[in-house]
Amino acid sequence: MSQNGKVVYVHDHSEAVLNSHRQRTAENSAAYLLHYIRPDMRILDIGCGPGTITVGLAQRVPQGEAIGLENLPEVLEQARSIAAAQGVTNVKFELGDLKALPYPDDSFDIVHSHQVLQHVADPVAALAEMRRVTKPGGYVATRETDFETMTWFPEVPGMRSAHDMYKKLSASRGCTANAGRELKAWAIKAGFSAANVACSAGTWCYSTPEVIQNFGATWAERITSSSLGKGALAGGFATQEELEEMSKAWREWSTKEEAWYGILHGEIVARK
Repeated sequence: MSQNGKVVYVHDHSEAVLNSHRQRTAENSAAYLLHYIRPDMRILDIGCGPGTITVGLAQRVPQGEAIGLENLPEVLEQARSIAAAQGVTNVKFELGDLKALPYPDDSFDIVHSHQVLQHVADPVAALAEMRRVTKPGGYVATRETDFETMTWFPEVPGMRSAHDMYKKLSASRGCTANAGRELKAWAIKAGFSAANVACSAGTWCYSTPEVIQNFGATWAERITSSSLGKGALAGGFATQEELEEMSKAWREWSTKEEAWYGILHGEIVARK
């Protein structure tokens, strides 16, 4: 995609990626935001993917509504199916782009994104656009991984190479793998007062056998069967043989009884 605010996604929306995204909920991925929500709010969830977080937000605004925004129609159909299966009717999913949100100024009480700004070439412009469609007194909330803080055990040869490959590919596309630590600075540059930017940090921890196996299998498949691996090959960041070794390492790690993985996220809620 072009730069200047558009998402430059290092992954794609293959089944391996969507499988990971479907594990995300309002509880495990937006807990820092939940106490700001009132039942009558109107919420925009940008980069909603399969909509599992959006549906959770909608359930918290029974007198309001939530809108999930995504730039791929086929992913939106999956989100609509998930909402329908859960009987959530105050949610809708729309096609749109973060570069120019298709809404008037001051439209939403909360504008939320999760793991989106790390894939945006100009995150400050993206936050300014999110701020534009937020009502005065409303909130922009976002949560981003800080890739450098990812840690795991045991250290299986090949996993570190996969980690380093991802960082190189991300940087080559103008993205920010360590976005979590920069959120406050970006929000201030986007026009928010520093006093109105509440910061926190959250974690994901993978340790149970089922979760570890799913997480490891997902990353093994991403490396060889999604645009992540294709991008690494095209950019010269790995050979096919090296990608196969990285994938094998993830699968081997996921079989370890003692396997553990931790991820730190930066979080902000910025009041307009």
